[in-house]
Amino acid sequence: MKFLEPKKQIEIILQNVEDIVPEEELFNKLKNSFENSKPLKIKAGFDPTSSDLHLGHSLLLRQLKVFQDLGHSIVFLIGDFTAMIGDPTGRDKTRPPLNVDDIEMNAKTYKEQMFKILDERNIEISYNSDWYNDFSLNELINLSSQENVARLLERDDFKKRFKNGDAITVTEFLYPILQAYDSVVLKSDVELGGTDQRFNILLGRQIQKAYGVDEQVGIFLPILEGLDGTRKMSKSFNNYIGLNQKPDEMFGKVMSISDELMGRYINLLFNDETNFFNEIDSPLERKKALASRVVTEYHDLDSSNSAREDFDKKFSKKDFPENLIEFRINLDDKSLLDILVEVSNTSFSRSELKRLIKDNALQINNKKINSLDFQAQHNSVWEVKIGKRNFYKIKFL
Repeated sequence: MKFLEPKKQIEIILQNVEDIVPEEELFNKLKNSFENSKPLKIKAGFDPTSSDLHLGHSLLLRQLKVFQDLGHSIVFLIGDFTAMIGDPTGRDKTRPPLNVDDIEMNAKTYKEQMFKILDERNIEISYNSDWYNDFSLNELINLSSQENVARLLERDDFKKRFKNGDAITVTEFLYPILQAYDSVVLKSDVELGGTDQRFNILLGRQIQKAYGVDEQVGIFLPILEGLDGTRKMSKSFNNYIGLNQKPDEMFGKVMSISDELMGRYINLLFNDETNFFNEIDSPLERKKALASRVVTEYHDLDSSNSAREDFDKKFSKKDFPENLIEFRINLDDKSLLDILVEVSNTSFSRSELKRLIKDNALQINNKKINSLDFQAQHNSVWEVKIGKRNFYKIKFL
């Protein structure tokens, strides 16, 4: 493949990133790559701590696609070993350990979801368990000696926890060192990550140098806030839009964000289409256009149109959605809370449902219910709405 001139490649790369460290080194790497017709090795790591990749991850995947389109080799690193520790970045407490079977299942779904954005060409999928499962204690001691505790405690998350007297496990200290060693094994030229990964990625340069490997360049991408508009998008915070979620759920979640956050989503997810969105005067219609665009990206146009029509039926026309699966429930001695927990498939906890009922956010047969004593009758049918966009149809036996 014939590469573009290095200056042109830099122009394209800079369009979507927050920072490059060091930028002049990236230019030199691109120059050598161009002169020798040898692609750079671009690494990005994903710990399979949940089953879903989400729109926050898509920023990273899109930047990998930029490098892929420029002819470089992509290393999609699945941190199945390091996921057992869990990245402590931005965490105010230790993550609970993950089950190995769950990690394996999540890793499998990642492989399926990544190709919603990336092509299968010029891509290498690696698992860091391939080298860490056989890592000796001597190797671990030697690796650990390349970093000191004082520097690790300079990280904001560790610093805050240490100051507050909160627990920091030794394995959490090991996490950034193990992530850095991944770059040694893979001999990556560039590592991509969010701005919150700055410490970990730059540590990769340090560890590569200690092991006599050419140092990688760090490329840092902006962080996409979740639906709450404050914290980073994460399944842990339940503020995410998953790439594998159903079209109507994806559409509804986009419609739930604030108008202020809508502008940021447009700029980060579809920065080359901002003129299209800016031409739409109505904030509501602009948000619908954004929701349609997101669904089309990860499903197709027909699914997007159907999701928009369904949304309009639910909210604009105040209709109860058609074609809902009808739950058939044996009434027995079930309370209102028992029924709602069962049909919502544990989407809501009992305490959440109590709060929603208290706040008049429960409707049954188009009537607001604010009492836990509300009773169902045998052979009756309920059309239930919880909150703004959760609908259920129940037939009682």
